[in-house]
Amino acid sequence: MSAEQQHRDGQAADPGPRSLAQALRERDDASLGALLRSRPDLLHPVPTDVTQLATRAGTRASVLRALEHLDRFALQAAEALAVAPDPASYQELLDLLAGDDGDEEVAGALPATVALLRERALVWGGEDRLRLVRTARELLAPSASHSSPTGLGPSVAEATSGMSPGRIQAILTAAGLPHTHDTVSAVAALSGLFADRERVAELLEGAPEASREVLTRLVWGPPYGQVTAEPAAHLRWLLDRGLLLPTTPGTVVLPREAALSLRGGRAHRVPEPTRPRVAVAAERKPQVVDAAAGGQALAALDTVEELLRSWDEGGPAVLRAGGLSIRDLKRTATVLEVPEPVAAFWVELAYAAGLIASDGGYVEEHHDRHDRPDADAEGYEDEETRDARTRRRSGEAEHYAPTPEYDAWRDLPPADRWAWLLEAWLPGTRTPGLIGGRDGRDRTLSALGPGLDRSPAPEVRRRVLELMAGLEPGQAPDPATLLERLRWERPLRSAGPRREQPEPPRTGVRPAYGGGVAANDPEALRTKLTEWALLEAEMLGVTGRGALATHGRALLGAEGRSEGAGAGTGAAGSARAAVVAALLAPLLPEPLDHVLLQADLTAVAPGPLVRPLAEALGVLADVESKGGATVYRFTPGSVRRALDAGRSATELHAFLDRHSRTPVPQPLTYLIDDVARRHGLLRVGAASSYVRCDDESVLDEILADRRATALRLRRLAPTVVAAQADPRTLIEGLRAMGFAPAAESAEGDVMIARPHAHRTPPRTPPAPVPDGPPAPDTTLLTAAVRAVRAGDRAATAPRKETPQAPGGLPRTSPADTLATVQAAAMTGESVWIGHVNAEGAASQRLLAPLRVEGGYVTGYDHTADEVRTYALHRITGVAELADEPDGAEPAR
Repeated sequence: MSAEQQHRDGQAADPGPRSLAQALRERDDASLGALLRSRPDLLHPVPTDVTQLATRAGTRASVLRALEHLDRFALQAAEALAVAPDPASYQELLDLLAGDDGDEEVAGALPATVALLRERALVWGGEDRLRLVRTARELLAPSASHSSPTGLGPSVAEATSGMSPGRIQAILTAAGLPHTHDTVSAVAALSGLFADRERVAELLEGAPEASREVLTRLVWGPPYGQVTAEPAAHLRWLLDRGLLLPTTPGTVVLPREAALSLRGGRAHRVPEPTRPRVAVAAERKPQVVDAAAGGQALAALDTVEELLRSWDEGGPAVLRAGGLSIRDLKRTATVLEVPEPVAAFWVELAYAAGLIASDGGYVEEHHDRHDRPDADAEGYEDEETRDARTRRRSGEAEHYAPTPEYDAWRDLPPADRWAWLLEAWLPGTRTPGLIGGRDGRDRTLSALGPGLDRSPAPEVRRRVLELMAGLEPGQAPDPATLLERLRWERPLRSAGPRREQPEPPRTGVRPAYGGGVAANDPEALRTKLTEWALLEAEMLGVTGRGALATHGRALLGAEGRSEGAGAGTGAAGSARAAVVAALLAPLLPEPLDHVLLQADLTAVAPGPLVRPLAEALGVLADVESKGGATVYRFTPGSVRRALDAGRSATELHAFLDRHSRTPVPQPLTYLIDDVARRHGLLRVGAASSYVRCDDESVLDEILADRRATALRLRRLAPTVVAAQADPRTLIEGLRAMGFAPAAESAEGDVMIARPHAHRTPPRTPPAPVPDGPPAPDTTLLTAAVRAVRAGDRAATAPRKETPQAPGGLPRTSPADTLATVQAAAMTGESVWIGHVNAEGAASQRLLAPLRVEGGYVTGYDHTADEVRTYALHRITGVAELADEPDGAEPAR
């Protein structure tokens, strides 16, 4: 037995419900919960009854959102129903999708698709009376100005609605049909002619070749064309026989019935009942994939640490409009040794993870709004806003800097630090690939600036990983087929007909990251989001050599960051993060506690170093190259930097001897001793500033040097020289002359110049911009279904006739209200009450009074499905329930 026959046999023969509300009312609780789960916007707020639920499900905004979450075949089925008769039978829908020749794949997939449309309340009605929700029909059906997404135009009846009866009769005659007595029968006859495939073929046998070419161009849409006041002969032939009907002056349309006959009964050129398969581009060993991903994860951590370390004492200034300047982004890219778009990605990732923020402003949690006022509508002003106002008034520039969370993140094990970053990346809506493009107002989008949130980004990112997880371990997907699969699952719609032609073949060239995308091109954005997701996953180490790694699969676990937790919760914020960190940890090398010193004043770190060693070596030497091994170079300047930080020459020798697996080379020993011997020989203080030195010949040398002219030096004593420059400028000038001065305090002690880490006040990471309401959990769904059922029972309970106030509320005198409520409390019966709350909102409630005292009535409210108390003076009136027929149960 075929699938469609099983579908038909499983349906009742009765015409079905008369409205969407009745169809929803006949559902069981599981089906109603499935509707609310698939369309969570219907839950906010929870509908009072089924009628309100049906009304909300038919609103334009809700229907649009529901259509946007259909796959391509479900959308094709909805589009076919929009051009079918209303109501349509299941067989008519099948014929529109499969055509005259039939299609086994369409027939097999259609029952589940119709069930999906029913579940989402887009289609209702019995087997022979399928109805598309009216709003969906209005959105998908053709009109006088535009065609359907199927490329079909209006029907004959719609196109001839304003045509004169004489003109319609003339068309009948030219088409070979007999005259009729009225316009309705004439239109029906013409419609019947065009719906008959054989009769249309006979009619076109005598058509000029040029006329048939016109129909070929219009048949798959758009069905509209332009004609002049004196159309050509081949166009006149079509106009005379109604194959082209005028819609507006100068515009004609191919009627829907004729187009379907020429199409072979198909509403779509290419029905797509089956989802495209994701092809495998390459296959590698899972161990190779995991190793490559682990190396990328380690490189990602090094890059983020290098970024934050370069901003440790204060990062770039914040632009007035928010974000980084192009110059600062270039500097950051130079420090990280990556292209600018890639540098923008790492900056945005650190920002999303809560590791960097503005030090004088605030992190705005609403997208596209970094310019909120300093105080809210009630005049409240928080500490961060006051801080920003003070800085603006004082003229102090705001800068980006690490947050306090950076210190907590830095102390975590490497795998936990990586998981922290991934917990921010996966649900994030800020899209670094847009940086450098233009927004809707033709303004350049900058890193850390406004306008970068794109709500589809997390869904695309997660779906890309899910499709990769559907392949065997070690298999890398083909990006072109991956993109085609995503397009099938979330087809894009526009004002005009959707293009159904096959996509042009894509090249195998790996796309570059960044480059922006047009603000008004959603299809290009979806394509870019897919490409960026693949590239970002590779840079982060979620994938290795194009395939999903083992720890990448764990990212798709159900348990994400707890509700309300920010990125600062880090690896401890979710069970998923802990699992991911545990899987990644074996792939990361253990940090080393040693380096290899070489005679050319370099040190080689053959792997990642433990943090104390890395920090100390970063002060004592300059990084010369990175990679699998990091090369550090010792210079006079780097050694002086270590001495300025308070380390003595003896301590430096001991440090190198302790952490080197090779003997300390003599050139390095001599370098340290030579710099240390001269370090602090000169003392700089504040006079404006001064230089003192026990060796008078050194001061003589300084005073004789022409480069000291700008410092305006003068000798105060044989061992003291005063300067007009400040101490910092004096120190820099003397160092430029080849000396190694040291600053001293007012007491004459050498001042240790350690770098001061700059941190922002506590900041909240940017919250992702949701793509609609969040998916409800089981508890909320159960409570919502229960409330809707209770409200529906209350709304449909019969009541006795009683005077009504405006708005349909029952109206009785205060004495009658009190007496009726007291009687109901004694008998245990339920009554209708009209109630006006403190805000003046009126409602009707089905109440079973339990007690009446102190001017209040307490009872079980069937409408709210809970016990409530109402003030008697706010009750407009009471109506008793009508007598129940024999065997009927009272509303409960």
